[in-house]
This record gives sequence, structure tokens and C-alpha cells, in this order.
Amino acid sequence: MKKRPFLMASLTIAGVFIFFLLVVFTSGIFRNGSVIVSISDKIGILEVEGPIADATLLLAQIKEFRDQDNIKAVVARIDSPGGGVAPSQEIYAELKLLAAEKTLVVSIGSVAASGGYYLAVAAERIFANPGSLTGSIGVIMSFPNYRELMGKVGVQTEVVKSGRFKDIGSATRPFTAADRILLQGVIDDVHQQFVEAVSDGRHMPVDRLQPFVDGRVFTGRQAKEIGLIDELGTLNDAIKYAAKVAGIDEDSDLVYPEPEKTNMIERYLQGAVSRYLGINLIEKRITGPQYFWDGY
Repeated sequence: MKKRPFLMASLTIAGVFIFFLLVVFTSGIFRNGSVIVSISDKIGILEVEGPIADATLLLAQIKEFRDQDNIKAVVARIDSPGGGVAPSQEIYAELKLLAAEKTLVVSIGSVAASGGYYLAVAAERIFANPGSLTGSIGVIMSFPNYRELMGKVGVQTEVVKSGRFKDIGSATRPFTAADRILLQGVIDDVHQQFVEAVSDGRHMPVDRLQPFVDGRVFTGRQAKEIGLIDELGTLNDAIKYAAKVAGIDEDSDLVYPEPEKTNMIERYLQGAVSRYLGINLIEKRITGPQYFWDGY
């Protein structure tokens, strides 16, 4: 009899704990818009925003979606003018792996141009608004030249190099004809890689794509007419389509990746300094050839 209060208390605590677990596993715990624990079918939302300078975060987020069995489909919301060639290709390759295992649909926001469109062609279906901008299938490299300015202020640069092309692109000497031929070959090869990815993703022969791969942008409506996208529609339309193909309820919960963690200094730079100076002091610099639309 003396042990009964202790037994009742233990059973009560155990009951509360089991009830809590049931709540967690049936409805999920939400934090920062993300479902942390859930056993029901979900749709992952991958957000690609701004210039693509570093693939690290997106690669981790894509892998996270691949590894979660309850995420049956992923919708990539792209709002990007593109960026570096290498990070764009890394993300594209990971998206292709994801698409081989789960339904992958793209929704284009304001713009998915150049590298942004490169990512889009990894999906089985691309949605865009009629006024979205996309395309810009091309490559660009630019090199500033400060030689005349340096001459005016009396600054000279002495270069010692192992070969005539070692300082190609230098801001302190003019381009030579040989420089231009060499770099044009690099640009042409990287451009061909882009065209081949579009041809594969859109199931269009390269010769049919040729009139549209000179760097020009298209509206969503124009892109649909020539086959660069599949549907005119919103993010919600893309989500409904993804759910239908995956065979789950269109009202299934949406899962967003955990937001990137920033320290106090980064938050300050992103906030106060960026707001008052009008620049992003911690934005990564894009170097090398770029799948980038300069009109962004």
C-alpha cells in the first residue's frame, strides 16, 4: 500500500511521456518553418536565392532531403541569375541524383537565368510565371584593366612568369590576340557543357536548341513556347503537381531545410552595415567563368 503512490506517479509520468512522443510522431514539431520529426509523407522545399557563389549549403540541404524517407517529393524554388560555373554544376549534379530517387519539380520565381536555369533542367517538370525571366544560356568572363590608370599615378607592375599565358587576364597588361583565342576556347567548351545539360534535361536535340543558346533571356510565356519550361504556374501549382506525381496528398506538410547559422558578427554585417552602406560585405565573390546574367 505504501508503494502505490510511487507506482501511480511513475505510471503518470510514463503516460505523459508516451503521449508526448505520440504527438511528436503524428503531427511533427515545427521550428523555423521546418518539420523536425514526422512519420507522414512530406514535400521538401528547396530555396535557391541570389547569385550562386558557393554550393556547400545547397549540397547539404539536397542530401538531407535525399536521406529523409518521409520526403516523397521536392520542389526547388529558384530565384537566381546564376553564378559560378563550378558551383552551378555541383548543385546540378546533386539535383540529378535527387531526381533519380524522388520527384523533383522546379518553380521559377522572378528569375532563373543562366546558372539558375542550369539547375532547373535537372527537374522532371519546370513551372514559371508568365512574366518570370529565364534562359540566358551562355557563359561570361570579364577582366578589368587598370594599366592606363596605374600609369597616370606612376605605378608599374613587374611580372616574372613561367609561360606566356601564366598572367592571362591580368589587370595590368592588355589582352593579346593569343590570349583572346585561348580564353574563347575555354568559354566555348563551358558553354557547350551548358547546352548539353539543357539538351539532356529538356529532351531536345542540340541543333534545335541552337537559336536559343546565345545568352538571351525569355519570359516564362516565351520559354514555354520554345520548350525551355513545361508549365505556366505558381509555386502552389508546382507543389500540387509534385504531390500528384509522388502519389501523396497535395496538402501534405512542407519541409524547409534548417536555416544557415550565422554568428553575431555576420548578422551585424548583413543587417546594419549592409542596410546603411547598401552593400553586402560578406557576399562571396564569384571568380572564373560564370553562368551569370548581368541584367540581374
